[in-house]
Amino acid sequence: SELVHYETTEGVPLDGILYKPDNFDPTRKYPMMVYFYERNSDNLHRYVTPSAGSSSINYAFYVSRGYVLFVPDIPYTTGEPGISCANAVLPGVQSIVDMGFVDPDRIGVQGHSWGGYQIAYLVTMTNVFACAESGAPVSNMTSAYGGIRWASGMSRMFQYEKTQSRIGGTLWEARDLYLKNSPVFYADKIETPLLILHNDEDGAVPWYQGIELFVAMRRLGKPAWMLNYNGEAHGLRREENRLDFARRMQQFFDHYLMGGPATRWIA
Repeated sequence: SELVHYETTEGVPLDGILYKPDNFDPTRKYPMMVYFYERNSDNLHRYVTPSAGSSSINYAFYVSRGYVLFVPDIPYTTGEPGISCANAVLPGVQSIVDMGFVDPDRIGVQGHSWGGYQIAYLVTMTNVFACAESGAPVSNMTSAYGGIRWASGMSRMFQYEKTQSRIGGTLWEARDLYLKNSPVFYADKIETPLLILHNDEDGAVPWYQGIELFVAMRRLGKPAWMLNYNGEAHGLRREENRLDFARRMQQFFDHYLMGGPATRWIA
């Protein structure tokens, strides 16, 4: 792993982590996985145990199988959570491609929750990624704003007005921003094959958010799959489900990025 430096579209300096496979050969063209969740560059020296996780790719697993992995940082502007992500991630990805050892036609992206939302937004505005996995995404901020966190009963409105979702106002004060930052309204722009994970007992992000995006893509004839593990929460808790999801993600990304077969559930 190494720290890399790049700039946002507006010229703001950022950091990211680049993980290279063993026996790395800079003359080869590698497939690349991209993963992000706000800022992760402080985790440069963090050890990642190679095991099936609850919701995200395992760094060690993918790098050991021949993928380059890029984890960029993202700064945010209130009212612009979607474009803030694009303005940080896309220049970062291009900076790695410019190094010469990544195949630009074999780049995938994966993220969960806030990361899953941002991936759903990204694929409405770019075809840089050959495939994407979006876990527990908010796809429609207007319906999510009026929902609750099922585990606690807490209204979700606070998240958009004051915290992570960063709209900065109520639905009535900032209606246009809620629409602008909702991927479902731009699903007709998506060309990227999209795998969605959203479970029916998600206590943080109501699972109808994943359903809205999935059925929108299917209605539009777009390549989309949705996985729901019955009785599972925001992240997978049961080991057999973690293993199953890890295998399906491997099959999905290997198919689009490594030339692997389309397994039965993909086909």
